[in-house]
Parts: sequence; C-alpha cells; structure tokens
Amino acid sequence: MAHTWVRKLAGKQILETSPKSSLETAMEPRAADNANTSKPLPLGLWQCGLAEFIATFLFIFIGAGTVVVTGQMSGGEMDVPRLFLIAAIHGLAITALVYATINISGAHINPAVTFCMLIAGQIPAVKAAWYWVAQLGGAALGALLLLAVVPDAADTTLGAHAVGPGVSWSAGLITEAVLTFALVFVIFATAVDSPELRRFAPIAIGLTVLVTNVFGIPISGASLNPARSFGPALIAWEWSHHWIYWAGPIAGGALAALGYQWLYKGRRS
Repeated sequence: MAHTWVRKLAGKQILETSPKSSLETAMEPRAADNANTSKPLPLGLWQCGLAEFIATFLFIFIGAGTVVVTGQMSGGEMDVPRLFLIAAIHGLAITALVYATINISGAHINPAVTFCMLIAGQIPAVKAAWYWVAQLGGAALGALLLLAVVPDAADTTLGAHAVGPGVSWSAGLITEAVLTFALVFVIFATAVDSPELRRFAPIAIGLTVLVTNVFGIPISGASLNPARSFGPALIAWEWSHHWIYWAGPIAGGALAALGYQWLYKGRRS
C-alpha cells in the first residue's frame, strides 16, 4: 500500500515538473498578446488630422453660427442675455468636441494649442503642420456652410472677430494673450500632465472658454483660437485687426505652456 502511494506521488511530481509539449505551449494565450489586445492601435496621421478638421469645422459652424443667429434676433445689439448665450454655446461646444476627439487627435481644435504642444515637445513638427492645415481647412468649410445655411449672413461678418467699439488694438491684443494664457494653462494642467484629471479635462476646458468669453467678447471678441477667427474672416473677407487673433493667442499660449512646464517640473523635482 505504501509503495502504491509512493508511485502515485512520484507520478504526480513527474507530471508537474515535466516540460509541456510545443503544441500545449502554442495553444496557451501569451501574456504579451493579451496585453496588446487591450490597447488601441496607434492612429495614423490622416486620422488625427481628420478628427481636427471635423472638430474645428463643427466649432466654427456652431460658434460663429450662434453669433450670426443671435445677432439677427437682437438686431445686432450685444446685450447681456446674448453675451451669455454666445459664451455658453462656445463653452459647451468645446466641451463636447474635446470629449469626442481627445482620444483620437488630442483635441487641439486650435492652431495656438497645437503650437504650444509643439514647443513643449508633445508633438513633432510634421504632425503640428498637418493639424494646422486641418484646423484652418475645417474652419473655412464651417464658415462657408454657415453662409449657405443662413444666406442673410452675407451682409454680416459671419461672426468674424473684431475689437469692441472704442477699444484699441493694443487692448485687444493683451486681452487675447491673457485669456489664451488661461486656456492653455488649464489644458496643460488637466489634459497633458495630469492623467488622473484627464477625464475631467473637457469640462475644465469648456468652462474656461465660457468664462473667458463672458469677459472678452465686449473687448476683443474672445477668439483665443486663430482658426475660429480665420474661417469667418476668410469667407466674409473681413480682416480688420485680424493679426491680433494670431499674435495674441500664440504669444499667450506659448507663455502658459512654457510657464506651466517649468512649474510642473519644479514640483516633481
């Protein structure tokens, strides 16, 4: 009886320690394969560019469209309800579009943001250039479609930005720079350097757009985005002080990107 138990134990030990056949090994799923199947495949440059094109197109169509439609309803007067409505629509539109594209292209939807990502080393130059083409192309198409949908808008500037009455170009430039600084600072704090806050980044970005619009619309129009200014300006051919809406957002955004990274690295060191 004792010999039987010895033989059973010995047989069990042989089974446990004997090498598996090549067929058994091949049939078992590999851990590396399992890990790879759970990760999304890297997206191509054209897919990221298309996402930026679509998002910017929709942002211009909705944002500039709100300016046009509410202007027709109010006779062009910028009263408080219209101001808050325009700001809210821009903020909500950006929130939705960032949620829709953040996992595809990173949801820049803004040439100034793309420039900031470039100087911060977040994207290569070729990708940044492709994003700029997509963003400006989407902005132009959005403004063109807006004109087709609302033909009466031909007599307006299609929501193109301009400094407010009595506002100097320098005040408009400073306003655009400071407000874009706030936007890019929030983007880096939530979407770039804080993985735990990334899911809330679209809300934070949208709220920043809303708040900065309430303050900035009466002064500079609160562009914060060269594409948002470029599309309507191109289709309406309205270029008054247009350079402000490139220089201000790019300068303010770059300062925010570099400043935030300096602060963030200092916190980690």
